[in-house]
Amino acid sequence: MSALVEAVALTPTPGLTDSRSPGPGAPDAATARWAAKALHPGLAAMAAAAGRTGSATGGLREELGAIGRATERTARRAACGAVQHRGAIWVLGLLVSAAALEPGARSAEVTATARSLALLRDRKAPRVPSQGSSVAARYGAAGAKGEARAGFPHARRALETLRGTRGRGIGEESARLNVLLGVMSTLQDTGLLYKAGPNGLRLVQGGARAVLEAGGVAAARGQEALRTMDEELRSHELRAGGSEPLFAAALFLDRIC
Repeated sequence: MSALVEAVALTPTPGLTDSRSPGPGAPDAATARWAAKALHPGLAAMAAAAGRTGSATGGLREELGAIGRATERTARRAACGAVQHRGAIWVLGLLVSAAALEPGARSAEVTATARSLALLRDRKAPRVPSQGSSVAARYGAAGAKGEARAGFPHARRALETLRGTRGRGIGEESARLNVLLGVMSTLQDTGLLYKAGPNGLRLVQGGARAVLEAGGVAAARGQEALRTMDEELRSHELRAGGSEPLFAAALFLDRIC
């Protein structure tokens, strides 16, 4: 999935792994990219399963879940034991499957089909509480499942922003970084909530908004705000990992739709 590799390669990314240094509690950039590439066979298998099945059924949902869990293990081995790209497997797995079910569909149709898959029950999934479910219960955050069951609103807005930003005198890299910051500015990142609570989430959201309100990363004031945000997140060891899969989803939709 080249969209995820491109998302991981973006630099600088406050609170995430980039070419300068690892994000808090994360492997280095080369390992993160290697783990992203390790997802390719699993995501291809999901797309093939969807194409073979031809419709969003409970059986397909269970098959996607089984492939996803195997892909998680592969990604962990590629990342030398670290939990890496788990959210991306969920997000991109649903989207590549939806795209295989709806060849030639527009982005809104792909996300709608992915939503229908997310709403189906995976009866074979382990029945153990996750970080996301515990945070959802405590803070009312939607989490990765809620985002998918709502049709990926953050990914859709990110795609719209990316396409609307192009041609306005800034480069593709700056446009993409502004889009990532836009996701960070509003996403209720359950990983952040789990590890740092509402204060940690507010630091990330507020920092991202400050960059965008200062004109984005292509503006001098925006660059200054970006440096401030990066220093603050690193000093508090905050990782905004929930935004990366949704940013990668926007890149994927941009490529296929």
